[in-house]
Amino acid sequence: MRRRTFLAAAAASAVTGVLSAQTTAATVLTLRLPAPTGPWSVGTTTRLLVDPSRSDPWNGAPTREIALTVFYPAVAVRGYERAPHLAPAAAEVFSGLDAGVLHPELPKAGVDWAATMTHSYVDAPPLPGRRPTLLYSPGGADPRTIGTSLAEELASHGYVVLTVDHPGETSEVVFPDGRLRVIEIAPDVQTDPVRSRLMMNTRFADLRFVLDHLSSVHNHIDLRRVGVYGHSAGGATAAVSLQHPLVRAAANLEGYLDTLDGELYPIARKPLLLAGTDGFRDERFDRTWSALLSQGGPVRRVELSDANHWIWTDYAAFAPQLQSAGLMTAAARAKLVGASTCGVPVVRRLVREFFDRSLTFRADAASR
Repeated sequence: MRRRTFLAAAAASAVTGVLSAQTTAATVLTLRLPAPTGPWSVGTTTRLLVDPSRSDPWNGAPTREIALTVFYPAVAVRGYERAPHLAPAAAEVFSGLDAGVLHPELPKAGVDWAATMTHSYVDAPPLPGRRPTLLYSPGGADPRTIGTSLAEELASHGYVVLTVDHPGETSEVVFPDGRLRVIEIAPDVQTDPVRSRLMMNTRFADLRFVLDHLSSVHNHIDLRRVGVYGHSAGGATAAVSLQHPLVRAAANLEGYLDTLDGELYPIARKPLLLAGTDGFRDERFDRTWSALLSQGGPVRRVELSDANHWIWTDYAAFAPQLQSAGLMTAAARAKLVGASTCGVPVVRRLVREFFDRSLTFRADAASR
């Protein structure tokens, strides 16, 4: 749902000749993710789901492949490797495509995107017992990795979290077997109602398929307590997922709730958080969100001050570091995430408390 143009040539230029700009910088910055605050360490693993009933709309493959990362509370992490934020191949594409093209506020050089580490440990043993589970859908063109910090935070408080990519419309996707897939979606997806509808319907189907196969993804999922959250296009995806019988609650982090033709998406009457920012509010948000609120039901709307559209992502942590290093102007930071200095804790608390209430979950009871 970003107001930007997807340049067809950008993907190709991102794969070749990217590292030269990085290596010529006098100083290369390593960005850091904020540590999760919960009582448990975090484990992580990746999964591949294949939907044989659908062809891929973007590359014509006979089946639809969906890559996801699982974050979960772990018993112990000593002796296990920390996972990188981006795999080397993904970082190479990210530095030329996401940075400076899809997100022009980000610096084109001066950052080692492959050096950032998560706070999650690969294949660490999970905490026993079944626990509430959340699915995350990222914004249009953004990879699932850009939602890592919030996913780790939720996992450290007892949730199993699945971050889901939508290959073909995501800037870069690394599958569990190491394959790399770069964005293939046409540039007119932001203006063509037919192609935009195809993108969103593909997202909806991706989430439905993951929900239908949750029990095969991780052994500690409590199917009675499932929620979905997402950012931008992923926020709309989360809201529509309320139609699935497993989903009890959803958080829409600044996503439109209608098609380009103005048709409202079907939203089930279940707990729904509509969270926006004062920096990205427009008539379309007001119209669609107000229409949903007027229908009644357990819907809550909140707005963050001094914030902008990507405060819901890892950019909330990265932007201040980039500004401090002289790699991002104050204006660029405000355009990306806003001027707020407390975006990370505010977003973490807002999302976690919503699902704690909606899924009747208490962290101190998670190990039972």
